[in-house]
Amino acid sequence: MDAIRVEHLAKSFGDLHAVRDLSFAVAPGEIFGLVGPDGAGKTTTMRLLTSIMEPTAGAAWVAGHHIVDEAERIKEKIGYMSQRFGLYPDLSVEENIHFYAEIYGVSRRGRAEKMERLLAFSNLTPFKKRLAGNLSGGMKQKLGLVCALIHTPQVLFLDEPTNGVDPVSRRDFWRILYQLLRDQVTIFVSTAYLDEAERCNRLALLDHGRMIGLGTPDEIKRLMRGAILEVRAANPRRACEVLRAELGTAAVGLFGDRVHVVTRNPADMPQQIRHTLQQAGLTATGIRPVDPSLEDVFVSVLAARDEDTAS
Repeated sequence: MDAIRVEHLAKSFGDLHAVRDLSFAVAPGEIFGLVGPDGAGKTTTMRLLTSIMEPTAGAAWVAGHHIVDEAERIKEKIGYMSQRFGLYPDLSVEENIHFYAEIYGVSRRGRAEKMERLLAFSNLTPFKKRLAGNLSGGMKQKLGLVCALIHTPQVLFLDEPTNGVDPVSRRDFWRILYQLLRDQVTIFVSTAYLDEAERCNRLALLDHGRMIGLGTPDEIKRLMRGAILEVRAANPRRACEVLRAELGTAAVGLFGDRVHVVTRNPADMPQQIRHTLQQAGLTATGIRPVDPSLEDVFVSVLAARDEDTAS
């Protein structure tokens, strides 16, 4: 049985179509990523699947239960960590966990042992007496995760859990998620960080409520139209501006100190890049083909869709 099954799910708010005809399935014990920019429909999809709101059309099942007809049963089987998870700043770490244990109806028998295990694997044991309001951003996210796990959910929903968290805390958070897979917890996570999406078993790419790609990270990368050329220059930001003016914003992106150019003509494009930069008084110190990142693919798929729509 699928941990999550979605069939033609849609949600509209008046004339705004937040989610449009989504269909996919999530297997038990996998990390499934919902990826897209702000406004893509990630949070709305998450709220539909957690039975917080009802769909306009379509249906979905979570842990074998219908999201509308069996909403209360679903809430017993899932953990949900929203973007603004409700920690209580004037309660300590362990008091927050006890509070959520009471909400979920977790028996006091064996609760202490479970709390200690969750605190240990999230590295929060030394801070269990600290007020939640005095925790760092990364530690608050870990505490939110522990609170969502206290009742041992079958499916864990995480809505952009590392948004605004420093890179080290993001890495630690994902290490904790991988540990959960050992207990066959299914993890459904939304993120705008495409480097994080690489960590998921499978992905759904969303844009304006529509699914534009579904599969493993490697399968998603095969959606790439064209090749990627990595351009190195002394002034990469200026080089990016010049190349965008010549080739279009959809074809050129800045990645750290390198410029990525999407092209369907990788044999002739290096000469054009060098010529364009020379005219602007810049020099390309290196041009080479590279494997696409998920960000490259996402930009490429969006650009191709816009081209198809225009034609």
